[in-house]
Amino acid sequence: MVSTPRLVIAAPASNSGKTTVATGLMAAFTARGLAVSPHKVGPDYIDPGYHSLATGRPGRNLDAYMCGPELVAPLFAHGAAGCDLAVVEGVMGLYDGASGQGELASTAQVAKVLKAPVVLVVDASSQSRSVAALVHGFASWDPQVRIGGVILNKVASDRHEALLRDALDESGLPVLGVIRRAAQVATPSRHLGLVPVAERQGDAVDAVRAMGERVLAGCDLDALMALARTAPALADEPWEPAYASAEGPRPVVAVAGGAAFTFAYAEHAELLTAAGAEVVVFDPLRDEKLPAGTAGLVIGGGFPEMYAPELSANEPLRRAVTELALSGAPVAAECAGLLYLARELDGKPMCGVLDAEARMSERLTLGYRQAVAVSDSPLAAAGTRMRGHEFHRTVLEPGAGPVPAWGMHQPERRVEGYVQRGVHASYLHTHWAASPEVARRFVEHCRVR
Repeated sequence: MVSTPRLVIAAPASNSGKTTVATGLMAAFTARGLAVSPHKVGPDYIDPGYHSLATGRPGRNLDAYMCGPELVAPLFAHGAAGCDLAVVEGVMGLYDGASGQGELASTAQVAKVLKAPVVLVVDASSQSRSVAALVHGFASWDPQVRIGGVILNKVASDRHEALLRDALDESGLPVLGVIRRAAQVATPSRHLGLVPVAERQGDAVDAVRAMGERVLAGCDLDALMALARTAPALADEPWEPAYASAEGPRPVVAVAGGAAFTFAYAEHAELLTAAGAEVVVFDPLRDEKLPAGTAGLVIGGGFPEMYAPELSANEPLRRAVTELALSGAPVAAECAGLLYLARELDGKPMCGVLDAEARMSERLTLGYRQAVAVSDSPLAAAGTRMRGHEFHRTVLEPGAGPVPAWGMHQPERRVEGYVQRGVHASYLHTHWAASPEVARRFVEHCRVR
């Protein structure tokens, strides 16, 4: 049984202050000496970086589309094991999910699966009594979603607060916090959202500290903890990445990290390790060599477009990556990794493993995808079906090689990505916890080299 106290931080819409409140709560409770487990609904990689900074624990995603609703509670239990409290930051508006899929992948669905009380963060900047109607509508829309209280954000004055509290007295929902309108905490954004923690370092530490101070000053932590403790025990067994077959030599799998490659789910490294690999992180911006003994390479997502000159200037590492790929070693590249393996990015030479050119675009490509592996690769056998997510403002030309990586079935039918020698490169982000055989297959290919 999983009995970790837990809260889901949701909002009526995006840009209401969920990240500030959720991260601030994580920081404030951690400062009290609690072990706080941080979680994020949906596929986003960036917010979990701030969550991790606030708590000192890996930020973990709960994505009911990519992993299936049945894995949400086990993945939660895996991350929350041994913690005093879990805080789950929602995505978009409370009831918003995968397009055309009803409640699938919504914050509301995750809250129901976790049997967790919801705290609704409301941007009160342009309303007074109407806040009660808004909160009533959200609280009554789905009786299975239990909204346990409200945090009012961007409140202008004492009088504004009094008007809001008077209106909410009639709703029956307690006000658990009031955060005054103030200059935004320094969390700069760009073309794909917040700037990741790894790119800001000291500034990010200061931002998380400021979030914690604002929440501590404006929220009733005791009442929020009491609400978290009302969550009933879950009967789900924690997700477990271990395999009985992880025997034999431990091949080195090099995983790209650093400021240019910040997108990674914590479970991927855990799965690779459990499958028998020795996972070694390297930084393509700084390291001129791959880790000693590298047998396989994983290059995930991130922002190579922001660091194209620096990545290009590191010619020794580019050559090492090219030589490894040409040798037939297993290479798994997602999105940023795809761009790094291309011939060039915005005119700057990259690794040249793929006969393709990448450039920034005005168009945002965003959304969940259904995919099937077109051919055998070290990552997936032909016919393997996976769900994933695309999120980029770059274009690769051509978008698919002679042997594509995936056939897409949503939102349109197309082929995408590259499979050549041991390389599997694609824009598609996937969550391997949903298909653990991917990690096992990849490590087995590394082991036989």
